[in-house]
Amino acid sequence: QVQLVESGGGLVQPGGSLRLSCAASGSIASLYAMSWYRQAPGKERELVAVFPSGGSANYAHSVTGRFTISRDNAKNTVYLQMNSLKPEDTAVYYCKVDLDVLYRGYRELWGQGTLVTVAS
Repeated sequence: QVQLVESGGGLVQPGGSLRLSCAASGSIASLYAMSWYRQAPGKERELVAVFPSGGSANYAHSVTGRFTISRDNAKNTVYLQMNSLKPEDTAVYYCKVDLDVLYRGYRELWGQGTLVTVAS
């Protein structure tokens, strides 16, 4: 059994910053890619950033230069630092973790989602 717990969302003014965290816990054998997605009202879920286990991060064009994804493998945690936030960044943000669960094999797990609202 593996659980993902997200934190860090909230209300922020345009131009402000937030840091999201997503911690995995439980019977983790191996961690692979760790990602952040978001879903704005009335829109489909979209990829924001992905950090592969053995490569460099990639970002959606709309957040490049403003958002930074990082991971701490010792803590099984992925972060999303969001700077220069814009109203169009308002969405529910979800982490996704690809991993091997001990004795159960490969899984793709989603966090519960955290709401980010950018408004003055």
